[in-house]
Amino acid sequence: MTLTLIPLTLIVTPMARAPDSLSATLASHLANWPGLAAAGVVACDRSGDHPRTELLATTGPLAERFEWASVTKLLACLASLVALEEGSVTLDDPAGPPGSTLAHLLAHASGLPFQGSQPVARPATNRIYSNTGIELAAAHLEARTGMSFGEYLSAGVLGPLGMPSTVLKGSAAHGASGPLEDLLLLAGEMMAPSVVSPETMHRAATVAWPGLSGVLPGFGRQAPCDWGLGPEIRGHKTPHWTGQSNSPATFGHFGQSGSLLWIDPDADLALVALCSSPFGPWAKQAWPALADGVLAWARLERDRASGDEPV
Repeated sequence: MTLTLIPLTLIVTPMARAPDSLSATLASHLANWPGLAAAGVVACDRSGDHPRTELLATTGPLAERFEWASVTKLLACLASLVALEEGSVTLDDPAGPPGSTLAHLLAHASGLPFQGSQPVARPATNRIYSNTGIELAAAHLEARTGMSFGEYLSAGVLGPLGMPSTVLKGSAAHGASGPLEDLLLLAGEMMAPSVVSPETMHRAATVAWPGLSGVLPGFGRQAPCDWGLGPEIRGHKTPHWTGQSNSPATFGHFGQSGSLLWIDPDADLALVALCSSPFGPWAKQAWPALADGVLAWARLERDRASGDEPV
């Protein structure tokens, strides 16, 4: 199997050089986080013939390695989409427990528990967050491609996106680590994809099996508990780790290591953050507050650009 490598970079234009006010917003929020932390904001400029990503602001170390925990699942998603487009897998491939497909595994709708190979529900009846499901999706990819998941991830995702510092050790569901600069590249790819088509990425970020209820780890039962083919979709969940200002179309993932990545298609913004302190009560307050701060900055910038700046 041959994969075509397509280089990707975040474009930093004069318009997109880190605005002082946004950098200050990020820094002021992260100053109250426990431990070492880093964050950044990426925008997608769709004004030309082809969308391009722009790095707006960062705070904290760009090259420091952090554990990504369950944000790793976005890498598993993207690798599966690459395999889908090259014809190595289909979303309807039987995978996991009886009646389950690759799509069920990616969307946490296979009926598998958080950890374990014995299903606790029939496929497509409940949204049950499952590390095992993602690991089985990776195993299915291995069986179909003849490559280890780590090798395929490197060849199909990390290499083309220029993410050499990101490594996967162990589980495809939670075993990645890497620096903020790499996570920013992943966010940019999911906003303006290059290794898969925009249509395929849109499908992954669309609710699979709408209406399923389930538990969002750390935030309790949600009805519905919307999920795509890998990314969680905000929908109307409450409470939630994104902000009150985030649109229902917002998608992404957070990790128990203190990591997060969300993309708000309505705002054409992505926020990523990494922290040395694990998810806990602090994050339930700090993450939504940061999201609302970033989106408030974006609204103010739009108002200024349109001449509607408040006086």
